[in-house]
Amino acid sequence: MLFIFLFIWVITALGLWLVTETVPGVRINDSGSLWVAALVLGLINATLRPLLWFFTMPLTVLSLGLFAIVVNAFTIWLSAQLVDGFEVRNFGSALMAALFMALLGVVGLLIIQWVMFGHFSWIIAHSGPPI
Repeated sequence: MLFIFLFIWVITALGLWLVTETVPGVRINDSGSLWVAALVLGLINATLRPLLWFFTMPLTVLSLGLFAIVVNAFTIWLSAQLVDGFEVRNFGSALMAALFMALLGVVGLLIIQWVMFGHFSWIIAHSGPPI
């Protein structure tokens, strides 16, 4: 359990560092702020984000899932408000950071599947007769 927590913390910190290197308007002053920001973002994602997703479910469904990026941008912006040394200039920068983090997540998933299984396998669950 502790290993999984530490692994996710390190991956989140790596993602935040990549975001600060590529997205204008997102900045981290030092490595200590990076680790604290990754921890705070992880805690917000574990506690507040599920509630936000639940309450914004109608908007997420109507937007075909795109509103989830807005929720993620809010969590990044909120993390920046809580951590000294982690700065997000405006909500547009937070939105770009959320998009970039989502893309990093997809790439990470593909890499993990490739390393573990030797190929990409998307599993689609459906009920009914085989297609």
